[in-house]
Amino acid sequence: MSPSPSGRWRGSSTPREPSSDVTSVASRWMVEPDAPMPFGKVDGQLIYAIGDIHGCYDQLRRLLAQIAHDADLHAGGRTASLIFCGDYVDRGPASSRVIDALCWLKRHGPFNVHFLKGNHEQVMLAYIADPDSARAWLRFGGMQTLRSYGVVPPAAKDDPEAHIAARDDLLERMPVAHLRFLETLELMVGVGDYAFVHAGIRPGVPLASQSQEDLLWIREGFLDVEEPSERIVVHGHTWADDQPVVLPHRIGIDTGAYETGVLTALRLEDGAIDILSTR
Repeated sequence: MSPSPSGRWRGSSTPREPSSDVTSVASRWMVEPDAPMPFGKVDGQLIYAIGDIHGCYDQLRRLLAQIAHDADLHAGGRTASLIFCGDYVDRGPASSRVIDALCWLKRHGPFNVHFLKGNHEQVMLAYIADPDSARAWLRFGGMQTLRSYGVVPPAAKDDPEAHIAARDDLLERMPVAHLRFLETLELMVGVGDYAFVHAGIRPGVPLASQSQEDLLWIREGFLDVEEPSERIVVHGHTWADDQPVVLPHRIGIDTGAYETGVLTALRLEDGAIDILSTR
């Protein structure tokens, strides 16, 4: 679903210190004049929310380098927090490298980190638990993920034994740290006036009572509703093009990296937001 034109973003100044491998970097963005900016508070913190990565390791590496540079300029003695909005795997070519990088960041990185669960991680875990019943995973990105681990993927229509063999091969090749990472993902993170989720929320339902199904999968009933909730919702999951969607009640930061080549992050401080993106 395409957002309202008033919620699309455009750059308002020359990007700061663009490097040769960064195609699109915005140091200061502004919303169209007729759309109010969702300036909330984040309890004095410096927050970066990262959109759906989908196996795009090169874009992730460049975006993390950009965030590190940006944080040096804005931290003011604070330790920045990174909140990843899920969908690390599938579709793109390098899911295993993405998970490896995130595991390293969790253990050794200079940031506080939160990793949200996406619907693609949910289905990948379902395939690991019961390959036959979750074979549809292979139709929307699972084949690329299996290949990234060196596993030859079966066709979705193959017999159960072929899927069990692929799952067993995956578990033999996948580091234990990767599986543990997938099994311990969060569903929601709240900071100040913002709630960070993968897909969205069910309007009218308290945040504490949201279902996992909605947090990971919702589109209709969330994207088409303009009523504010308890907090401004920052989410991924749905994209129309390579631009984030900024509305008073929600900010969508999935920019379709596996198709557009653009991976996006949102910087939040008290009373201010900003967009960083890279190819």
